[in-house]
Amino acid sequence: MSKRRSDWEQRPQARFLRWMRDGYGALDDQITTSISQPAAPRPDQEAMEAHDILVGTHRHERELALDRLAHYDLQNWANTRGRKVLGRLYAVLALLLGLILIYFLLNTVAFMPRFASADVPANNEVIARYVEKGLEETGAINIVAGMILDYRAFDTLGESTVLFVAACAVLILLRIDLDDHGQPMQQLIAEESDDRHYEPKNDRILQGSAMVLTPIILLFGIYVLFNGHLGPGGGFSGGAILSSGLILYLNAFGFQKAGRFFTYKIFMWVSFFSLGFYGVAKAYSFYMGANGLHSGIPLGTPGAILSSGLIMPLNIAVGLVVACTMYIFYALFRKGGL
Repeated sequence: MSKRRSDWEQRPQARFLRWMRDGYGALDDQITTSISQPAAPRPDQEAMEAHDILVGTHRHERELALDRLAHYDLQNWANTRGRKVLGRLYAVLALLLGLILIYFLLNTVAFMPRFASADVPANNEVIARYVEKGLEETGAINIVAGMILDYRAFDTLGESTVLFVAACAVLILLRIDLDDHGQPMQQLIAEESDDRHYEPKNDRILQGSAMVLTPIILLFGIYVLFNGHLGPGGGFSGGAILSSGLILYLNAFGFQKAGRFFTYKIFMWVSFFSLGFYGVAKAYSFYMGANGLHSGIPLGTPGAILSSGLIMPLNIAVGLVVACTMYIFYALFRKGGL
């Protein structure tokens, strides 16, 4: 028993606890005593080296003890008083941000014209500009597409960003990920079992129909995306059609086969590049237009597939964001992951 106790007292943990209990003065005394003890007769060089090693060892142990004590104090502060301070700071900043937004919103409403007034620009000038100058300024035969992706492109960017943020929020709330060791969690295993039990992947009728309909649906969705500036269609409607084709394929063949061409990384990168391209492209055109400069983006011949400037590429970007968002919504609400 005494041997175990002696071994324990020699460990760094025991010395650390003893120094914590007795104070760092005891550690200083120990270092001083160890240095002042007469050593066995050695050559001068060996004695100096032994002395330096002893002092360095105790100094290193003291630094480690101080680091542990500082880390303990910092962690204790973060769990008690620091949590309260950060909570109050968060509440103050959130309240301040809310008041700033309320001020700007009320200030904007105060300067708006009365509803349904005859002299409101939205009831005369704006509509006349869309109808009379829309084709000339946007190059789009579909005036609605020109209005959404040219005159009001900033609003459409906000709507697409809202979809992306909503998808991120659903990912945070519903996604079932792997554990720290890269192994499936028990909840993920249970969800996989339920999915295989309630959604069997051996339905010949469903799989046969999906093999025929999925390519047609995807092709039609692409057509709607590319045709938005020429006729009915556009990014939102085309993206919804594309997502319906992906969801049909997922229901027919399951997550394993759908995951070969659509994963979480694909969703992330497609959404990032689509929104990034939209923001950069329209920021450039807004900057050039606001300063009366020529953007250099050709409008093309109205009625041609390659026309209307950036409207078709923007339609494609919006459609990809909508398709990815709707598909990942379905996948997360059904199983908690892709």
